[in-house]
Amino acid sequence: MLLYPVYALLFADTGLSVGRISSLFVLWSLTGVLLEVPSGAWADAVSRRLLLWLGPLLGGAGFALWVLFPSYWAFAAGFVLWGVRGALGSGALEALVYEELELLGAADRYARVMGRAHAVGQSAVMAATALAGPVLAAGGYPAVGAASVLACVLCAATATRLPEHRRPAGDGDSWAATLRTGLSEVRRDRSVRGALLLVPAVTAVWGALDEYTPLLVGATGVPEPSVPHLLVLIWAGVTAGSLLSGPAERLGRRGFAVLLTLSALALAAGGLSGTPAGIALVALAFGGFQLATVLADVRLQRRIEGTGRATLTSVAGLGTEVVTIGVYGVYGALGSAFPHGVVFALCAVPYLVTALAVARGRGTQ
Repeated sequence: MLLYPVYALLFADTGLSVGRISSLFVLWSLTGVLLEVPSGAWADAVSRRLLLWLGPLLGGAGFALWVLFPSYWAFAAGFVLWGVRGALGSGALEALVYEELELLGAADRYARVMGRAHAVGQSAVMAATALAGPVLAAGGYPAVGAASVLACVLCAATATRLPEHRRPAGDGDSWAATLRTGLSEVRRDRSVRGALLLVPAVTAVWGALDEYTPLLVGATGVPEPSVPHLLVLIWAGVTAGSLLSGPAERLGRRGFAVLLTLSALALAAGGLSGTPAGIALVALAFGGFQLATVLADVRLQRRIEGTGRATLTSVAGLGTEVVTIGVYGVYGALGSAFPHGVVFALCAVPYLVTALAVARGRGTQ
């Protein structure tokens, strides 16, 4: 979506203050938090494919509002629709892919398939970042918005072609019953609970730090035109981490802990270096965290045995959203007292704690 790298500029050009822009981000996050688990239960109760093509259409409608009626309330409505889109897809995609592969006797390929899917998505982000500037210069925000809406329509059309062999529940009480069934598995099965908690522990911190990487790169003293180049390096590291998901699937508990430890040390060293060369270490760290994110999802999918797969995956997504909001708050507080590199290094500490817990724990292998 070409709007992604430039939508903040659209808001500022419309006259929104930093405070009003921040309120839009909060609204976006709250929408995801409120709808994450209910949408997962809905995906278990009805067609998961339905949610996967409906979500992009809602997101595209939101982007159309932004460029057709640029105003605070249009931006707010667009963020709500974007948040709904994310909630509808979260949990539904993972559940559909895993169960379709399981039906084919190929569940062991889940990490490889999802890793490649993430890699394609991350490559698309890099391509959109590169294309947004020229398209904006040629046709302004209407052209960028039209391209983004078209991307959403193509995404929805692609989703309609995904196979789905499971039969939705179809009764009136299915949504509530599905939600209760999914949550009961968390209470009953300790291994499911541990795998579920591992997802936000691995995903949230580096996912939040990604929003601050331009500030980290800028603090190294490179000229502003060079900042996007180093950001592409970081995304290249993330893409490499996704592509390594298949071969790394055999990592056991200790191997997973080592991966988190090495990634955390690379993050700390890269942040504290304060040099452009240190960004390569940050890229290496983000690649490791992305790999760990996919592997944590694999562990969760393998632990789930009941019918509430999308529900439980959405619970993990809810945990990630909540922790991410917390990281934003912590970064804001620390960023006012320390340089960005120091804050990045401090954010490596939770990963060292998680690595220690994984190494000592059970049910995470």
